[in-house]
Amino acid sequence: MIISMLTESVTDKEIREWYKGFRKDCPNGHLTEQGFFRIYKQFFPHGDPSRFASLVFRVFDENKDGSIEFEEFIKALSVTSRGNLEEKLVWAFKLYDVDNDGFITREEMYNIVDAIYAMLGNKLKDKLETDEETEGEEGEDGGEGGKAKEAKEAKEGKEKKEKEKKEKKEKKEKKEGKEGVKGVEGAEGAEEPEEPEEPEETPKERVDRIFEQLDKNHDNKLTLEEFKEGSKQDPKIVQALSLYAP
Repeated sequence: MIISMLTESVTDKEIREWYKGFRKDCPNGHLTEQGFFRIYKQFFPHGDPSRFASLVFRVFDENKDGSIEFEEFIKALSVTSRGNLEEKLVWAFKLYDVDNDGFITREEMYNIVDAIYAMLGNKLKDKLETDEETEGEEGEDGGEGGKAKEAKEAKEGKEKKEKEKKEKKEKKEKKEGKEGVKGVEGAEGAEEPEEPEEPEETPKERVDRIFEQLDKNHDNKLTLEEFKEGSKQDPKIVQALSLYAP
């Protein structure tokens, strides 16, 4: 029964391994909201993931009994880690449509995005403040000094990206070398959430940009079709939605 509800990309072997890991971390067969929060806290230790974890928990808990059973866990995990774009967008729509009325309002999307920013923590706040200061300094410098500064920053940015790429590669190789069955925090075959790239917009700016691109009839709410169609046409929208599922 469980297998019939999953995407074809998940094998019987993976399901058995995920089940072992799930029962290891949840002996009674139920993952509570508090336990779910602890998982997110491990991945995002510098911020407060409580609001976002609670919102994601709501989508995982399909029967709304206050806990996640293995069937619910594996269904959601198969979509977020192995699903195609269509499946992921439908799942994302459920996440953003908090009141389940079939529409995503600006307020609903803002609440999700704001929760994501809180999850990223002080690191994001410091970056936004630094960006504002840098913009002010560039306006004062101008001329050749400004150009030299831009060249220096471009070089530093390139070096930073190369370093991050190398670290991700090493992390992946280390992960592949691990043995044994992993628990809920890192079930084998599932994608472990990586430290997300820090957005350079405020929550309101990000929501306004997404709505400007997706809300074709300008009624300040998105239908599932508007949401899917707009996201498929512009891959950057999917990135902007910041889907940090476990």
